[in-house]
Amino acid sequence: MNISVIGTGYLGAVHAACMAEIGHHVLGVDSNPEQIDKLSRGCPPFFEPGLADLLTRGIAAGRLRFSGSLREAADFGEVHFICVGTPQSAGALSADITSVDAVVEGLAPHLRGECIVVGKSTVPAGTSARLANQLAALAPAGVRVDLAWNPEFIREGLAIQDTLIPDRIVLGVRTARTAAVLRSVYEPILAAGTPCLVTNFSTAELAKAAANAFLATKISFINAMADVCEAAGADVTVLADALGFDRRIGHGSMSAGLGFGGGCLPKDLHSLLAQGAGLGVGDSLRLLHEVDRINGLRRARVVELTRELIGRELADCHVAVLGAAFKPGTDDVRDSPALAVAHALQADGAQVRVHDPEAMENARAAHPKLDYALDVKTVCEAADIVLHLTEWPQYRYIEPRTLRNIVRHPVILDARNALPLHRWRAAGWRARSLGVGITT
Repeated sequence: MNISVIGTGYLGAVHAACMAEIGHHVLGVDSNPEQIDKLSRGCPPFFEPGLADLLTRGIAAGRLRFSGSLREAADFGEVHFICVGTPQSAGALSADITSVDAVVEGLAPHLRGECIVVGKSTVPAGTSARLANQLAALAPAGVRVDLAWNPEFIREGLAIQDTLIPDRIVLGVRTARTAAVLRSVYEPILAAGTPCLVTNFSTAELAKAAANAFLATKISFINAMADVCEAAGADVTVLADALGFDRRIGHGSMSAGLGFGGGCLPKDLHSLLAQGAGLGVGDSLRLLHEVDRINGLRRARVVELTRELIGRELADCHVAVLGAAFKPGTDDVRDSPALAVAHALQADGAQVRVHDPEAMENARAAHPKLDYALDVKTVCEAADIVLHLTEWPQYRYIEPRTLRNIVRHPVILDARNALPLHRWRAAGWRARSLGVGITT
């Protein structure tokens, strides 16, 4: 099929490349000329493993190109995917869907033939029904333009896998014909046995926010248990394993530590809270307020533990921070717990230096007053404490004995419970993690 993907940020660029990979002819559209230029040259404007290869392959095969024109998208596509961002509204919990509205208003007047517009952006329940009416009113093709909602469930760092081998595909539609067309779009993926759920608009709209709210709940639960473990002298990492082997619970999102961040989980959690309040069922979601509160407390807890481990005021202390991205496998620093901790420590007077394998440029743009170093050795020079805040796999292979001769005081706080702390202790370090009732 001929497919347009409107919005080539994180979601759109990955979706466009993956649709070309499974055989469709794809036009990616964006209002940012610089973004279009980079993608047209096969250069992702952000870090995502494997995306550069996928872009290059699609462009070379003649199945993938990029443009800045909605008119061109309308003339080209049989199916149009809306993949623009829906960030949290300034000063409110609700999602800002201005960009989604702008795409519909800009695309609809050019739709002169039968086609399907498919929303992938995360929006509040009720948005699709409104947009379907808007499309029918604005498009010259009228009711021959149908709308569907197909939420995304991709994880940064695993986005290509999650698009090509997803856990499920959810289609919110009004007609059997639209469902059949979208099944054809995803036919190579569905042929591999991927479950496909066909439902109504509202269910599809709620699917992403509900999934992220549940994952956030698991993370906050195990972090609450981490506090209990510290007080009781227990080990939350072993406790998480004991829970995870229960098939009803599972190991996913059961790692205690600094908590969640990024552009999706916090936003979708807040959006669901706003929707519940708007629908008059806010009391049913009170649990999620506590999930959000616990998550915020993790950052404050790491700052508090840093003070305790240093044993004096933070003024003039040197803090080395390992990690700036909100999670490994991405250069995304939106609502990064690591940078939130680094910023809080700097605000208390500490001299903070940060390292990250991929997110340095974005971190520097978000927090220009922090210091940055290009390698682990430099970031740890003369440090009074080392904080491990993003669980990049390469940090597991740091040689503690080498760093022992570089830092001022050999103290490390593993806020992600991911380092082999026995090796650090054997090398003469005082090592602490979250949720383990032992301080060495």
